[in-house]
Amino acid sequence: MKALAERFHQLTPDQVIGAVERAGHACTGRAIALNSYENRVYQVERADGEWLVGKFYRPGRWSVEALDDEHDFIYALDDAGVPVVVPLDLDGDGGTIGTLTGEAEGIHYALYPRVRGRPPEEFNDEQLDVIGRALAELHDVGDEGPAPARPVLDPDTYGRAELEWLLRHDALPREVRDGYAYTVEALLDRIAPLFADVPLHRIHGDCHPGNLLWTPSGPVFLDFDDMRIGPAAQDVWMLVPSYDKDGDRQRARLLDAYREVRDFPGAWLDLVEPLRALRFVHYSAWIARRWKDPVFQRTFGHFGDIRYWQREIDDLREQIARIDARCQQRD
Repeated sequence: MKALAERFHQLTPDQVIGAVERAGHACTGRAIALNSYENRVYQVERADGEWLVGKFYRPGRWSVEALDDEHDFIYALDDAGVPVVVPLDLDGDGGTIGTLTGEAEGIHYALYPRVRGRPPEEFNDEQLDVIGRALAELHDVGDEGPAPARPVLDPDTYGRAELEWLLRHDALPREVRDGYAYTVEALLDRIAPLFADVPLHRIHGDCHPGNLLWTPSGPVFLDFDDMRIGPAAQDVWMLVPSYDKDGDRQRARLLDAYREVRDFPGAWLDLVEPLRALRFVHYSAWIARRWKDPVFQRTFGHFGDIRYWQREIDDLREQIARIDARCQQRD
């Protein structure tokens, strides 16, 4: 039998449709692959003309227990009235995680109803108000329950562990290896104290505008695949990532609405640039870990040469300068 990773890379529409039909949904045979690097995601047409979305999880990333944590969080959010898309019952007994059999044996998956809407190209002030309150409600729910199988988002897990993996697997050219390691270590030394007294709870984790749909009834949060235990500032900065004055204004507007529901001390904004810098490190390790996947090789052809890593070093140095400047302003 093929290795599990190879089975995932070669997943076919027929295997996807078969999984949907085994869950009790007669299909027309139409399946459309959606743009997703981490998982394999398909829209599948049912015989009644409705469409479902099937997410087939990359093997080796999350355990079944971690997927349960994700789905439990989504259901808790739905129960609290936070706009999310809940996974469908696959077995009539509340189970939401299936496992493929046959040639694709071992790949976990979940099914969702398709929701009509579009990612907002830009947020207007009224949308920022609605999203700010909804995000605060999401964090209220996140603060109420555990996710024992999910990782913590902090400098050790999102930075140091990623650097150690890159070095251990010789992912960097020799010419830039030491410079990159020195720069990441310098970053981690600077930002670790900033995380010391910040509370951590369940967060979306990858809450960029592309993971938000705007519908006639308002926003809907999508794709909790990167759900972690982390600081609220992670979801805030990803929703409004701009460095410039307009970004500052939009974040302030969003947080004014957020604070109508839940507290967000101004000091937590000190984490915005550290979290952005950690994402740079995490992103490079994410690509490197998946480089054997043909999709990654086709998509990230620029990755891995000396020029790539030198740009990463330069970007991280800029982030360190931004972090230092904010700390000096605060002092």
